[in-house]
Amino acid sequence: MSPGIKLGDTEIRFISLFESITGAVARDCILDDTEERIIFVVKPGNIGLAIGKSGINIRRVREFLNKKAIDVVEYAEKPEAFITNTLSPAKIKTITITERRDGRKIALVTVDTKDRGIAIGKNGRNVARAKLLAKRHFDIDDVIIS
Repeated sequence: MSPGIKLGDTEIRFISLFESITGAVARDCILDDTEERIIFVVKPGNIGLAIGKSGINIRRVREFLNKKAIDVVEYAEKPEAFITNTLSPAKIKTITITERRDGRKIALVTVDTKDRGIAIGKNGRNVARAKLLAKRHFDIDDVIIS
C-alpha cells in the first residue's frame, strides 16, 4: 500500500476477498460510488493474475461483490507509468507532469488520435479513474487528455 493512504474496514475486507480469489496482491482499493465501481490497484507484475484467464478472476470477484463493476490497475513507482496503466489499453504517446505557479500538479497526456475515445472512456469514466488514482497516489491534481 502507498504511504498516506488510509483504508476503511470495507476496503480492507474487499482487498482480502480480492486477494483470496485472484492470488494477486492489492495495494489499494477504492469504492468509486459516482461510477458505481470498485477499483483495485495491484502490485507490479500481478495484473495478469488479478484478471485471470479470459477474465475469470474478475468475474468471480464481481459475483461476490454483488455484480459491481471491477477495475484493476497495475501500480508503478513512476507517475508517468502509473497514469499509462490507468488509461490502458489506450496507446499513450507522451505524459508531461508540470507544476503550476499555484502549486497544482497537472499531467498532460498525449494519446494516439484513434485511442482518444478509449483514454477518455464512456462518459469520461477512464479519465476520471486516472484523475482519482493520480491524485491519491502521486498528488497530481488533474489529468488532461490531448
